[in-house]
Amino acid sequence: MKDVSSAQIPAEIQGEFPLRGNAFSRWVGRAGLLLLGGWKVEGDLPQVRKAIIPVAPHTSNWDFFIGVFAMLALGLNLSFLGKHTIFRFPVNRLLRWLGGIPVDRRAASGVVEQMVAQFKQREHLILALSPEGTRKKVDEWKKGFLHIAQSANVPVVPIALDFSRKVIEITPALMIREEIDAELLRVKAALAHAVGKHPEHA
Repeated sequence: MKDVSSAQIPAEIQGEFPLRGNAFSRWVGRAGLLLLGGWKVEGDLPQVRKAIIPVAPHTSNWDFFIGVFAMLALGLNLSFLGKHTIFRFPVNRLLRWLGGIPVDRRAASGVVEQMVAQFKQREHLILALSPEGTRKKVDEWKKGFLHIAQSANVPVVPIALDFSRKVIEITPALMIREEIDAELLRVKAALAHAVGKHPEHA
């Protein structure tokens, strides 16, 4: 797995990165990042309409708020996965407006298959997630996002949440071509330098 240029990204998903919001929401995002310690964004997002964004390390509840303010500041239209049972009145519309995608873990097709179908059906889909799956220390990251990226033929854009520098770093896009375990090591390597709020949990 190597960093990819736009020429290596499938032509059918190249295009303007999905955006949302307005000047006010972007101001709210910038103000939030400032209030949380003066966070800055480094790096550039690829010009693609579909991608998976693993954000790491995830060691604190503050990660969520930093991510939301960054999303607002940049005007990004991101999606996230949620258990289908929470997409009910009165929060259903709000969750979907925020980008929530309900998944049924009991379905015979499985989450990977459901998400591959979503990527094929949608014109735009940027899926953000935590590869650790929890704030607690884990021995191994979840690999489902790599299986989805490989099957849907969409790039992975690792983003490092570095508390040591107060930087949200967008690293180069990667296409998942090889054996999944080896690809996971390379995604980890792209984010290994980042220090979480609670490093002992990373």
